[in-house]
Amino acid sequence: MSRWKGLPEELDPRVRQLVVGLRRSKDRSGLSLRRLAAKTGYSTSSWERYLSGRSLPSREAVEAIARLGGEDPARLLALHEVAAEVWGRTPDVTPEPRPPAPADPGADSKTHPDVDWEPGPEADPPGAHGRALRVTLVAGSVALVLAVAAAVLLAVRLTDGEQPVAADPPTATVSSAPAAARESQRPVYTCRSQRIDGRWYAGNSRTVKAVLAKGHAGPEVAEAQCLLREAGLAPGAVDGIFGPHTERAVRNLQKRSGLVVDGIIGPHTWKALRE
Repeated sequence: MSRWKGLPEELDPRVRQLVVGLRRSKDRSGLSLRRLAAKTGYSTSSWERYLSGRSLPSREAVEAIARLGGEDPARLLALHEVAAEVWGRTPDVTPEPRPPAPADPGADSKTHPDVDWEPGPEADPPGAHGRALRVTLVAGSVALVLAVAAAVLLAVRLTDGEQPVAADPPTATVSSAPAAARESQRPVYTCRSQRIDGRWYAGNSRTVKAVLAKGHAGPEVAEAQCLLREAGLAPGAVDGIFGPHTERAVRNLQKRSGLVVDGIIGPHTWKALRE
């Protein structure tokens, strides 16, 4: 076990308790300072300051040395929190890069036995190397962001310069094709008026009882339109559709024949149309 140098008298008791716990964990690990630095990532000079009470370690360093000593880190972390409250400054939390592992794992323990250790003179602060590394990383990140932004801007400009040509709108002949097809599917009615047994027929229907009104369609309507035209009234086109012109012609016929004027073709109106 190492023989430790006494701690400064002015050291706060709560900080002293943490340092004693760190020293105990280091003794239990059986590691030299050099091996301890290699396993934790903190430099040898940093551990010299931590174990002599001249610098407050980070939580990560406390947890690392506790695990290496085979202890539960919770107790040392609790001591660390108490010590941090009275230390007066933020703990040094910048780990140093791990040195390369020696070719012979046992050479370190032979060359640097962990006995009679005393903290050496103050070394250069480990944070300087970390700050330089951070500056390099930040500069590289900024350069990368600028390069990506320039590439995106160039792509946007190229895209704007190559707008696709809008397709010509469909011609009226294409859009009107369904309408023309529907027109060709409509039945065509003709008026072939002849008088049979004292009644007029136009060749589309022989009904005398069908009730027709505005909105109806079919050969019966076409028959009524032909008979209205034969009677000198104007029902509009003979298309088999009972529209406003046909309704007006029916009303005129009903008025002239002394019937109820309602614009609806029933048995009485049919009789007036066929006589």
